[in-house]
Amino acid sequence: QVELVESGGGSVQAGGSLRLSCAASGRTFGDIARGWFRQAPGKAREFVAGVRWSAGVAYYADSVKGRFTISRDNAKNTVDLQMNSLKPEDTAVYFCAAFPRDLPVGKPDYWGRGTQVTVTS
Repeated sequence: QVELVESGGGSVQAGGSLRLSCAASGRTFGDIARGWFRQAPGKAREFVAGVRWSAGVAYYADSVKGRFTISRDNAKNTVDLQMNSLKPEDTAVYFCAAFPRDLPVGKPDYWGRGTQVTVTS
């Protein structure tokens, strides 16, 4: 059984920062990519950021480049998303995900339950 648990969501004013964290438990993942997606009300779930576990190479959606930073901690088996300069349009439920291989592309195999991020203007 695999479990991904997100933490760190909340409400912040525009221009503020939040840090999300995702902890993995259950079977040993090995070197597979992890990522963050988000889903705003009435919209499809979209890719936000991903990281290759072996090399730590990060990938970002254009909408968050320069504002969000994804990082992973091998020892803790966690992946974090530092979100700066937040905008109201960043408001969404954020989901942690684990991919089938060590490249954050395609459909993830595992999902967390999500954490709400609300940015007020």
